[in-house]
Amino acid sequence: MRDIAPRVRAKQPQTDSESLESLRSSVLRFQEENGRTYHAMSSGKYNFPNDASESDRLDLQHNLWLLTLQGDLGLSPKIKEPAKRVMDVGTGTGIWAIEYADLHPEAQVVGVDLSPIQPSLVPPNCVFEIDDLEKEWTWSEPFDFIFCRVMTGSFADMEKFVQNAYDNLEPGGYLEMQDLTYPIACDDGTLPPDCEVLRSGLLSIEASAKAGRAINLAPKYKTFLEKAGFVDVVEKQFKWPINEWPKDKHYKELGKWSYANINNGLEGLLLGLFTRFLGWSADEVRVFCSAMRKQLRDRSIHAYIPV
Repeated sequence: MRDIAPRVRAKQPQTDSESLESLRSSVLRFQEENGRTYHAMSSGKYNFPNDASESDRLDLQHNLWLLTLQGDLGLSPKIKEPAKRVMDVGTGTGIWAIEYADLHPEAQVVGVDLSPIQPSLVPPNCVFEIDDLEKEWTWSEPFDFIFCRVMTGSFADMEKFVQNAYDNLEPGGYLEMQDLTYPIACDDGTLPPDCEVLRSGLLSIEASAKAGRAINLAPKYKTFLEKAGFVDVVEKQFKWPINEWPKDKHYKELGKWSYANINNGLEGLLLGLFTRFLGWSADEVRVFCSAMRKQLRDRSIHAYIPV
């Protein structure tokens, strides 16, 4: 393990050390809004917070994905096969990149994010870079595996991101995209059409469309990959129950973690979108979240998040 500070990836050559230090300072100066903090680099692109509360939720969500995938970090052959250069897109707290680097000491793992919220103690083969992947990709070497998790709503042009990934993979390389589908679903009619649990997803779709960063594109990912040039594209679907309503032991456990994931991140997931693009006040969002939490605890509602 080694101590390392996230590196700021500058697109233009720096004329002196002062300009680089100014850039670094601006990236580290988070923006405060409605009691939460948000990224400073490319301000406003990502509508979700980057504070300690959200970091805890992201780590919790990582464990939810592990439970979903039977303990594996993903579904790509590169999860278990040797790798050389790996990129973790939107690395967040860096937990996936760190665990992958531990499992693959032969690989160089690069975690990329707009926010420098990653830990300083990391494996020697893992680095973090603060970069905006909507700008020109300037990597000098191709990757053989690019991993992307829950980036829905992060890109104004998801097709362009997929194409950039394809163009920066070596022949035979893999792109894996793990994501959620909006809104939540229900197969037995127990989800009231006017409940806040359903409305939150529909309103999030509306707000993200106004933001120019659609959050309901996951069903189109397979088409995007094939259009970019990927072959043998595989799509697998899973379900996250919103609480412990299922009788099945595995799904009940998923529901336990899924409920914690939603409940702990509810205000952070809605505050930015609803106040910035729907005209809601922060207090209105919090009242809405309070009503939604009551419904999330209701085990008579057999709803789930498609992933």
